[in-house]
Amino acid sequence: MKVKLEGITILSNDVSRLASFYREVLGFKTVIEEGHYVEFENDGVRLAICSKPLMEDNTNGHYSFIEERKGQAFELNFQCESPEAVRATYQDYVLKGATSITEPVSMSWGHTTGFFADPDGNIHSLFAINPSIAHCV
Repeated sequence: MKVKLEGITILSNDVSRLASFYREVLGFKTVIEEGHYVEFENDGVRLAICSKPLMEDNTNGHYSFIEERKGQAFELNFQCESPEAVRATYQDYVLKGATSITEPVSMSWGHTTGFFADPDGNIHSLFAINPSIAHCV
């Protein structure tokens, strides 16, 4: 049986704070907003934030929703049009409240990549394919 990835749900103890970050810093538009769940407009894969206590209730108290998270659980990757766009977007995000992790640099795999964190500590990347690589693809 073939399945299709339809959505990504970020779990948080503070849905409102995290949703504000994704809306105000990253520019996502809200489609649904309830106290325990927020869904954003996004082409392709649905992006949402859901409260850990609600998921605990939905899964009959499964321990993974009760335990405190340790370390990185996932990464969202945002592709930009150019290395210059990566640098400009990165600075914009940091000025608006993202936590700077690694400023954009040219990586050995042919991308210009920078890493930032959201208020829950999830680290995400901005990247662009470097021009010398793009014409070879």
